[in-house]
Amino acid sequence: MSLTFKILLAVLIVLIIVLVVLYFLGKKAEKKQEDQQKQLDAAAQTVSMLIIDKGKMKLKDAGFPSVVLENTPKYLRRSKVPVVKAKVGPKIMTLMCDAKVFDSIPVKKEVKAVVSGIYITGVKGVRGPLEKPEAKKGFFKKKKK
Repeated sequence: MSLTFKILLAVLIVLIIVLVVLYFLGKKAEKKQEDQQKQLDAAAQTVSMLIIDKGKMKLKDAGFPSVVLENTPKYLRRSKVPVVKAKVGPKIMTLMCDAKVFDSIPVKKEVKAVVSGIYITGVKGVRGPLEKPEAKKGFFKKKKK
């Protein structure tokens, strides 16, 4: 056997082992995500709220309680998360939002939100359906007009 063939065979075996390990890690992460989604759905409540402001900011700058910061993994503390400031009843609260729902939340309007703890998972309009915000136009679409 030639040396090149042996090297290719070794690389192929290593790649197969890496793929098998990634497959099983993916399955494990998928099960964990399913369990977390079930917990979010179990604790979900529908709340009427007035959205004051929204934006993406770091967890420590968002004004969450210290318990939230302590329970967050260290590698996620510096990442930016979608944050919504809303008036729920007489209180003004800072809530974290799902990235899928964040774009559809209108500012300075009243909405019915599905909230699980401090996490917003869904939004519906109180007075009719929510208007979808216009997507930002790209460079070429602006030039085309």
